[in-house]
This record gives sequence, structure tokens and C-alpha cells, in this order.
Amino acid sequence: MDRWPLGIFTSIGGGLGAGLDAVRRLGVKTVQLHAPDGSWRSAERCRDTRRQFADSGITVTVVFVGFPDDDYTTIDSVQRTVGLVPAASRPDRLAETLAIAGYARELGVDAIGMHLGFVPTSHDDPERAAVIAATRQVCDHCRTLGQRFHLETGQESADELRAFITEVDRDNLAVNFDPANMILYGAGEPLAALDVVGPWVHSVHCKDAARQRQPGQPWYADAPLGTGDVNVAAFLARLQRLGYYGPLTVEREYSPDQAGDLEAALRLLGDLRDRLLGAL
Repeated sequence: MDRWPLGIFTSIGGGLGAGLDAVRRLGVKTVQLHAPDGSWRSAERCRDTRRQFADSGITVTVVFVGFPDDDYTTIDSVQRTVGLVPAASRPDRLAETLAIAGYARELGVDAIGMHLGFVPTSHDDPERAAVIAATRQVCDHCRTLGQRFHLETGQESADELRAFITEVDRDNLAVNFDPANMILYGAGEPLAALDVVGPWVHSVHCKDAARQRQPGQPWYADAPLGTGDVNVAAFLARLQRLGYYGPLTVEREYSPDQAGDLEAALRLLGDLRDRLLGAL
């Protein structure tokens, strides 16, 4: 794979991200895929999905796990509902995560990712120990499938994430770095955070966000790439310094013109990539 191949976040059957037809039109060669529901994960449909991506010359790099009752309406609802942190739903969600790892394996994908949720920061909290145990179980299962488990940034500071990864102590636990999430969650300055967790970064979202919110704008709304506070050029330069040359995956979640924003983001990234790589 070439250095810094461009890609987008996509989905099949779930309405999240741009669909496969949009991926083909944009001409990208990599995608991160939001895992579809169980009806799309039969052996027959899995073979068909794998064939469609292969025939289009598109590589799926990470399959992302999400749950129907994840609620991102408010920060409080995120704390209560997202990921493997909610104790009541953890057993079922853990089983679903392991099943999606198997689905990813059938697609030929060597990584799954997710928002783990707001992990308790106190080392004396038994729920922290329970989330660590669940994360180890996912990592150990992924290892049997030749996969990594990517934790997406956002709900914790970089120092907290580094401490959690160290405590889990699994070498196939990695980071999907999303700089916009650091801004949206108020979790820290993205470039400084990247320096802290850089050794674990195996995938990224090229997503932007503005600290200054517009009247009526939801807390979670992102911004067109290059118009927010991430500083995309500096972000790529920092990735280069860290030696990350994997896919640059554009994620544009909340946009009245998703297709136009994706096209503009890919042009911006292509120009920045060519400039930085050409300077080597």
C-alpha cells in the first residue's frame, strides 16, 4: 500500500457514513467500515460484500463496532450508554463485539475499532477493572484472528488513554486517533495528545471541529476539514514525524453537503500529502 492512501468512513445497510456507491465515485482506495447489523453478516452476504469491495479495488482497513442504543445526544448520555462501559449491557455488547471481529475476519480485515466509552479513572473503581477485563477479552479474541483492537480517541485525555492501554497490557491494543473528538469532548489539544499516544496509533480519522459553537449547534457537530481548529497540515506533519503513513480516513458525520465536504477534504489531504511526501 502506498504511503498515506486516502479513504473515507463508510457503511453498508446502516445509513452511517457515505455508502459504497459514493466511495466508488470518490475514487478512494481505502475505507473504514461501520459494522452492519446481523442480517448483513451471513456467510453469503459477507462473501458478496467482500467481492464488491475487491472488484472496486477498495481495501477495508478497520471495521468499527457500534450499538443501536449508543446515545450521543449529550455528554451525559454518552457516559451512560456508549461502548463497553455500561455494566448492564456489557455482556451482550461484548458478545456482539466478538462476533463483529469474526465478521471482519471473513472480510479479510485485520482490525476492529470502537468508542469504548467513559472508562472510570479511579483505579479503585471495580467498574474500571471490569472494563479492563472486557478489553483484554476482546484483544485476546482478536489475537486468535490476527487482528488489532483500535480504541477511538475522544472520551478521555491522552494521558488517561495511555494509562488505560498500559494497564490492559495487550500488544494488539491500538489507537484510532480522531483529532476532532479531542476538541468536541474537551479532552485536550489534538497535536499534544497525538504526541502522547503516538506509539499506539494504527489508524486515524481526518476530521475537524471548531471550539466556538454556533447558536443551536449540537455539541457533537464536526466541521468541514480545514475549517476548524485541528490544523490539518500540522496534524499530517506530526503523523509524519511519528512515522505513521497508514490510511488517512476522512470522516464527515453531520453535514448538509456530505458529498461536497468529502470531495473537498480529499482534495485538501491530497495536496498536503503530496507536499509533505515530496519534501522527503
